Amino acid sequence: WTGHTGCVILAPHLTLLTKQELGLPHISQATPREQRDRMCWEQPNELYNDGDAFKVTCRNEAGVIVTIIADNYFGYCKKEVKTQISYATNLLGNAEEEHSGGALVFPSWSLGDEFQFNSRRYNNRSFADVVRDYEPWIDVQPEGYGIDRQFPDLLYIPENALANLREQHVSWNSGETTHSIPLAPGKVYMAPSGYRLRMEKHPSAPSWRLIGTGGEGIFCHKPCTVSGGGKSEISKSLVDYMQYGSIFVADFEEDMQIVREIFARDYSNRWTEAAAADQHYGEFSSRSVLSPRRSLGSVIKLLSPSSEYTDEYNAWLNALPDHIYALVFAIKRFYHSEWGDDWESHFSVDQVNGHSGHELKLDNRTLVGTYLRVGYTDRQQWRLFKVRQDFIAAFKVQTEDDITASTVVPATALSGMPDYFPGDAYKFAQNCEYRLFQRPDEAINRGFDRQAEADLARRDVNFISNYEPLNREQVEEMRAKVIDFDAFTDPIKRLLRSVEKGESGYIVCSANPRRVGGVPTKNPRYLQDRPDMVDPFARYVAEMGVRLFRGIPIDQGVPLPVNAILSGRRNNPPVPEKGIRSLAVYNPIHYQELPELFMDYICSLTGKSPSTTGAGSEGALTKGPFNALRPTADLNAALVSMILTGLDGFSTAAGHVGPKVQFDHDISLLVPEIWCRLSTRERNPAWMIQERLLEPVQDIELDDGRIVPARRLGYRITSRFVNRYFGRVFDNPGSVFDEAILRPETQDLDAFVDGVQYIMEAYERVGRQYLEDGSVDDACPPLKALLHIMAHGDYEGKDERDPEIRQMFTREALLASDWYQQRLRTKQQRDIALWSRHVAAVDNYLASQQSLDPVFRNALTERLQTAQRQLELVSRPEYLQELIGTTGADAIKTAN
Repeated sequence: WTGHTGCVILAPHLTLLTKQELGLPHISQATPREQRDRMCWEQPNELYNDGDAFKVTCRNEAGVIVTIIADNYFGYCKKEVKTQISYATNLLGNAEEEHSGGALVFPSWSLGDEFQFNSRRYNNRSFADVVRDYEPWIDVQPEGYGIDRQFPDLLYIPENALANLREQHVSWNSGETTHSIPLAPGKVYMAPSGYRLRMEKHPSAPSWRLIGTGGEGIFCHKPCTVSGGGKSEISKSLVDYMQYGSIFVADFEEDMQIVREIFARDYSNRWTEAAAADQHYGEFSSRSVLSPRRSLGSVIKLLSPSSEYTDEYNAWLNALPDHIYALVFAIKRFYHSEWGDDWESHFSVDQVNGHSGHELKLDNRTLVGTYLRVGYTDRQQWRLFKVRQDFIAAFKVQTEDDITASTVVPATALSGMPDYFPGDAYKFAQNCEYRLFQRPDEAINRGFDRQAEADLARRDVNFISNYEPLNREQVEEMRAKVIDFDAFTDPIKRLLRSVEKGESGYIVCSANPRRVGGVPTKNPRYLQDRPDMVDPFARYVAEMGVRLFRGIPIDQGVPLPVNAILSGRRNNPPVPEKGIRSLAVYNPIHYQELPELFMDYICSLTGKSPSTTGAGSEGALTKGPFNALRPTADLNAALVSMILTGLDGFSTAAGHVGPKVQFDHDISLLVPEIWCRLSTRERNPAWMIQERLLEPVQDIELDDGRIVPARRLGYRITSRFVNRYFGRVFDNPGSVFDEAILRPETQDLDAFVDGVQYIMEAYERVGRQYLEDGSVDDACPPLKALLHIMAHGDYEGKDERDPEIRQMFTREALLASDWYQQRLRTKQQRDIALWSRHVAAVDNYLASQQSLDPVFRNALTERLQTAQRQLELVSRPEYLQELIGTTGADAIKTAN
């Protein structure tokens, strides 16, 4: 319990009050600031805020905050709740309120028809270990497997189990006896390594498949993300966004001849002279494409152009027809070693009207390819790319959507953390919401957002905003257009058909936002019940997988800290006729070191989003106009937490990349799929820079000699990044992002330069605001230096490139600083005050209530003793040392 109290009152009728009625002065008696802010009146009938919505807030240092909002829009109320939580976190200390989305993301794969478990290879644990460590949670069966006592659909299987889809069973040997259990839909089969398997029907084919999911995932955290930046999308499954189609064959005989050449080629001579020196063909010969020692991912890398390959080899790759890649990868995916060289007899096409067809078949079964949209062409056509034949969308558990509370814990206070997530401190984040205020942008495309259609089809439980009320005649007209109607998923179809028997005069449909000014609004909203609460089984399975993989004892929790920072940007192209300048200067993924990253966080620039009134700065950490405190309190805590945890500041683009390529949220959806398939080292930006997977954005010199500091955009991914990492998702990774996307300045250099200048002007404008209103005085020294650099270009003669400035953003400088020690002292003082208050409150109540029920009195006495013990703990001098590695607390000064 934080000891703080918040209240929000919605009073839309207050917009009818005049400035005079609210006590504002006449302009002749107003101060210059009151005149500037129009907090005065000339005519008695002037409405406050011109009759538009406004808020008034009262708060005190004890943590009581009351707000009146002159509107009834849920979004405003939610922003105020967010602000009041932020108020409480800053007063409490060692906590942040964050404008973020997030998810636990576990890589998954299509395993084909058969899968052999081998748990000992990954964590050297057996089923006997699982039974020994978790027996109270598992109903162990005589055959040698276990059933989870809380969720019977979770089965624990031996380390050497074999899953066979054709036989529809999971079997294992125990001595000379073979045991088996049915392989059934809806069941999850978990090995001692936490790796789990399920069977699933293909969404667009009559076949079933085995799906495997890793025991360990990563927590992707999307903080400081502006409206429209993809907070919700990071936790959405890609399944709804997949398209399915056949694997195209142009001419079967000619295509198979090219495939044979690819399989027969000697690849040992593909390397440049420099790269060849790192190969070990003396010890290991080059593997053939169909060799079981070469994985599908290795084949994709083999057939992707690279600067490490010779020009001749790259030219040969570029000359291959695009559709050949999908054929090669499909054959590799389904190849069985017992086929030997006779793989061709298993693949064919039909004869159609006497000619060879164009759909690849395996043993007379049509193969289905999966395609993912990644952006649009300039004619608004979808850019579809085929994913790997073994690719399955990651298993996700939503952890955040918009309002998050987080804390930082020193590594020394934690147990159960693995070596492959090294760190001195870890951030833990918690969703503050039970229902999520969703804007289903894609639901206007019928059948595309299955989750939104299912949610909006629920009866009697929906809170809906900005959807068009449809009467019976309108619904009948929709149903009459059979082809369009059939595109909906079944829940919406059933809802719309129910109009025939329903008594209600109106209904809403996911594809029909309310029309405002004659056009559909782009801000339709509804409240979605939190997925991890609706389906607790998914979260339970995820945590048990991690518990088994790490071998965490039954009496300890499973720590799931943030592993990756992936902030979101909302980028817009320039619209000169409306005076809108470009923000689309970032490529799909950027990395920034802390000085550059916090310039962005301080500004929180956004392009026009459906939920905002226009482009510009949303304010520090994206709740600017709602802040109950000066934004420096949030910024100080955010910086300290980033320095302590050592988390790296990556960001992803939403909206546009350059003025010509539109992506909407496709990148936000894709990046977690990439990130969860990378090792800790592969996610390390220093390693990426060393491997030339990231390149620094260079300053631009104008004709008049002025320098445009594009360097502040940080680092951006390169074609090497795409070829190396995107091959874990796509058949042909190099085609996903071309030069125009990776280097947006090649689309329109003038627009790029103007966009960077616009961002720098915003830095200057926002920096000056902090200096002018005195907020800079509350900023910690690194941020104070940064604000001066943003406003004037330097701090004490140094800009952000100076080693002395950059040193201020290091962990060593933080821990040694007086200002950090003061944060820890402030936190101790706050904790002493809080627990003293608790002791006094319970003590006074007990003393004043003579006729309390004995049971209740005993309970209160226990609480009093707990509070007294806690007060004693936080009052010790040693407590200050125990706080090292936490964010401490800000010496709050309220905003004026």
